[in-house]
Amino acid sequence: MFWSSNKKAAETKSLVALSGVLDAQWEATSPARLVEAGFRQNPVSYRCIRMVAETAASVPLREDCELCEADAAYLRLLLVRPQAGETGQTLLEALYGDLQVSGNGFLEMVRGADGGVAGIQRVPSGAVEPLKEGGGYSIRTRGGRRIVRSDASGWATLLHLRALDPSSRAMAMSPLEAAARAVEIHNAGSNWAKALIDNAARPSGALIYGRDGAHLTPDQFQRLKEQLEEAHSGARHAGRPMLLEGGLDWKPMGLTPTDMDFIQARREAAREIALAFGVPPMLLGIPGDNTYSNYREANLAFWRQTVLPLVQRTARALEDWMSGVTRDRVRLKPDLDAVPALAPEREALWNRLNGADFLSLDEKREIAGLQPRGGGSC
Repeated sequence: MFWSSNKKAAETKSLVALSGVLDAQWEATSPARLVEAGFRQNPVSYRCIRMVAETAASVPLREDCELCEADAAYLRLLLVRPQAGETGQTLLEALYGDLQVSGNGFLEMVRGADGGVAGIQRVPSGAVEPLKEGGGYSIRTRGGRRIVRSDASGWATLLHLRALDPSSRAMAMSPLEAAARAVEIHNAGSNWAKALIDNAARPSGALIYGRDGAHLTPDQFQRLKEQLEEAHSGARHAGRPMLLEGGLDWKPMGLTPTDMDFIQARREAAREIALAFGVPPMLLGIPGDNTYSNYREANLAFWRQTVLPLVQRTARALEDWMSGVTRDRVRLKPDLDAVPALAPEREALWNRLNGADFLSLDEKREIAGLQPRGGGSC
């Protein structure tokens, strides 16, 4: 028994530590969190939202029908100056921005004292909630809540534009929500890079004291720790040499290529963010993206695949909504002739039409998107 006890006491046990990849921790995708992380804190998604909203709002909407003189003048006024202190372009820019951030955009017709339409205003998507029963919406204001419902014909003073979301009939998801995980990865990479910059002068390595189990006294350890923090930590101490004494040895430990791969991960996250918003990465200046042979093709793809479908869908919704307050049906047409990026395509179309001798002049004008010489009606 005595021999057995000594044997057990003399045995040395080894510990093996295994480190694996833990489950990813994703932040809650609440609307407030998405706006904070994706719009205010992330430059890539911020630029994508601004590009889509500003570019789409730069396309003017024109009336493409014959209305009575009063309705035509009123419609032009609403398109150019929807309310006091705001232009039609700024209103559309805010609307397109809401669609990118929240997936929902709301416009409301404001009634005047005479019961007519006095203007159009944007309603923040965060202040609108769909009613569970009876249809309609609840709008949160400073004085409380007010209810907006459709009339007998199905028309309402509140226009709701939705992004594509097959899983919901009321409020839709946004492109920012689809890019939420890529935004978190990109933000996490930025935070890590900032931490490296803040501690760039801190020695990346280990201080080794003596051999054969020698160790520092508590006072020596505390003094060494304070010297490292005061004289060798922080960006302002970058490049300062370290003087070692008393048997101290320095062993550098640099970052491995795997540790440095976060830079590539940030670039891939930036591409995923751009993909969610439909913006070619080349337009954002992301390094290493050569999908398009030149900038002109990338810009044209941005207009054709992202901007114009958004503008067309918004124009169709606006004309149907505005037809509820006019005697004749309203038709709106995006003025593509005012878009410089599409000028080469327009020029090529005109050259083809000039060479088409088998078409009449009115047929050529119709293909070019113009009214016949004799005029036309809705």
